[in-house]
Amino acid sequence: MKYLRRTLCGALLASQAVLPAIAQQKPTVKPNVLFIVADDFRDEGGVFTHAKVKLPNLARLAAHGVRFERAYAQYPVCNPSRSSLLTGLRPEQTGVVNNTTRLRSRLPDVLTLPQYFKENGWHAEAFGKLYHMSGASETEKALWMDLPQSWHAATAFSPTKLGQKNDGRNLTGGALPWCRWGMAEGGDDDQPDGQTAAAVVKLIEKQAANPWFIGCGFLKPHDPFIAPKKYFDLYPTESLTLWKDPVDMTPAPPLALAGGYQQAFDKFTDKERLEFLRAYCATASYMDAQLGRVLDALDKNKLWDKTVVVFIGDHGYHTGERQWWNKNTLFERSCRAPLLIAAPGMAQGKTSRSLVEFVDLFPTLAESCGLKVPTGLAGQSLRPVLSDPKRRLKDAAFTLVTRGQNRYGQSIRTDRWRFTQWSDGTRELYDHNNDPEENRSVVAQNPKVVSELSVKLKALPPYP
Repeated sequence: MKYLRRTLCGALLASQAVLPAIAQQKPTVKPNVLFIVADDFRDEGGVFTHAKVKLPNLARLAAHGVRFERAYAQYPVCNPSRSSLLTGLRPEQTGVVNNTTRLRSRLPDVLTLPQYFKENGWHAEAFGKLYHMSGASETEKALWMDLPQSWHAATAFSPTKLGQKNDGRNLTGGALPWCRWGMAEGGDDDQPDGQTAAAVVKLIEKQAANPWFIGCGFLKPHDPFIAPKKYFDLYPTESLTLWKDPVDMTPAPPLALAGGYQQAFDKFTDKERLEFLRAYCATASYMDAQLGRVLDALDKNKLWDKTVVVFIGDHGYHTGERQWWNKNTLFERSCRAPLLIAAPGMAQGKTSRSLVEFVDLFPTLAESCGLKVPTGLAGQSLRPVLSDPKRRLKDAAFTLVTRGQNRYGQSIRTDRWRFTQWSDGTRELYDHNNDPEENRSVVAQNPKVVSELSVKLKALPPYP
């Protein structure tokens, strides 16, 4: 069977390889795949650093594989990002650019990553949030989880009655219903992510003798920021430091920050900012603890040499940079997200500075498991970098956001620059050699760079 991209038109783009790919041996047995996604989980930087935020199990996973310091989502919002990375196609190609459009309503015959493994003999099962979750009825929920195409089975979880009880508040007085935190009663398994971890562990032990592709989708640290109280206790407010924007920061262009939230964020005092940061850190640590339970199962069943493990945050997140407390921007904090890959026979405990994109995951996993890479994917296999983390795979990463009909921005990140072009003609250019937090746009000072990067953006599949 040939796996071709049907119903797609337009050019496909993969960034230019900086070095030729090295020959890779196919595995002699079918490895398992553990595909872990954490919702709204940002990469480190600013005030969210490994020194401040307690994520011991993420560090434990990093010791088994390669941590990518510069990995980029193709759309910094849940549904578009997941629809892109699970098909290996850019959002310009999927047409999914919001949280209300179901993938197969645009591409009914598209081949997805878990579907490819399922059709090639792996047991494919999902727990928690892999695709964006929506729908009122069970039938609608199954469609959003892409049943039966992607999985043999998929299960989502809800808080228990005890876990629904929590002590907290809405930080905007109700103006933004999502912007709330709570110290929950009960234990880890009274929250969905604890139940997800327990189900994943159970299936790993049940399927230990057979190849499997398990999707493990953690909801945290996505809002509402609710976790058991013990995780909030890890972060006394006096231990936290707020991000401070420089006074001479270049103002964000009109379309840069998604409408509707800024007015509420502008009313924050340091009290609200500290509570938000504390709750985000607490829910991140809660997620990390559930990750630890899953890693324990790999240890117990001696599966590290038989399993490819991928961990990603589906996109980045601002925790106060530019006074923004959300995602959905084309700044580094929103576009860049964690990516760790541990694979048998590949490097361990290493860090890569190669630019990579989430569309690279589909070809990487296919090649890592001895499958032919399907025709027409937008990304490249990361196997050369997993073998030698000093290698550089591509020269650019791309991200899209939309701001309503025919209003959008496209951004390119190179080794040195981030260039963003908005549909209203506004342009931004940031020099990461001198300004890693993207505080000062240098468009006017660098016309040649702007011209070169504009050409690269035009090579993307057309949008809209």
